[in-house]
Amino acid sequence: MAEAFKFELVSPERLLVSEQVESVVIPGAEGEMTVMAHHAPVMTTIKPGVVTVKTAAGAEERYVVFGGFADILPSGCTLLAESATHVNDIDRADITRRIQEAREDAADAKDDESRAKAEQFLSQLTTLEGALLPA
Repeated sequence: MAEAFKFELVSPERLLVSEQVESVVIPGAEGEMTVMAHHAPVMTTIKPGVVTVKTAAGAEERYVVFGGFADILPSGCTLLAESATHVNDIDRADITRRIQEAREDAADAKDDESRAKAEQFLSQLTTLEGALLPA
């Protein structure tokens, strides 16, 4: 059995997780990362995606996050999400609304850099929608 470490998932609304876990898979900006006990110190931005938590008891929980950042230390990991919810509580209408807002942001962008960022976020949201909410 893998060694446990402290993991916290925090959104502006509430603390979603604060417990000992074996591993956490996070959607880092540069790709998915698996965090385990004694991980090298890293701070990374988070893109919209799914955080998979394997608890010390062996259960697996999944949470949808919409951006933020993770602070990873050998002793634990704290993920500060812009918005987060348990996968079972995800609302199709919320994702559809976020996608529409991202489309509008891309269309209204004043310069190429802003447009590229909005299009990247839109791409991440549509990928997330496809993974979580099959038609």
